[in-house]
Amino acid sequence: MIGIGSVVIRVEDLERQKAFWSAALDYVPREGDDDTFALLRPRSGAGPNVSLDRWPAPVQVPPKIHLDLYADDQEAEVERLIGLGATRVKWPRMPDDADFVILADPEGNRFCVIDAG
Repeated sequence: MIGIGSVVIRVEDLERQKAFWSAALDYVPREGDDDTFALLRPRSGAGPNVSLDRWPAPVQVPPKIHLDLYADDQEAEVERLIGLGATRVKWPRMPDDADFVILADPEGNRFCVIDAG
């Protein structure tokens, strides 16, 4: 058997991204990581980890891979994430009846918030 243990995001400002993703997902940092890598674990213990690897890499638009975050209250979660430092991404191909909102983290890495309600 095989499963996803961690999704790795390349970042430049590790501390800022660690603060953003920890607050965004309610994750906690693993003890003992250094200033080049941080593994964030779900506080609840369920779900994959998110690892932040401090390594300069240009943001690719559109990204080859992105996170879909499911929210029971999409509007509230989008506003909360924007308050944490995310920004809205405009996409000219956005369907009128889209059940997702595209956001970018503080370094421009895109992710979607899906209406799961």
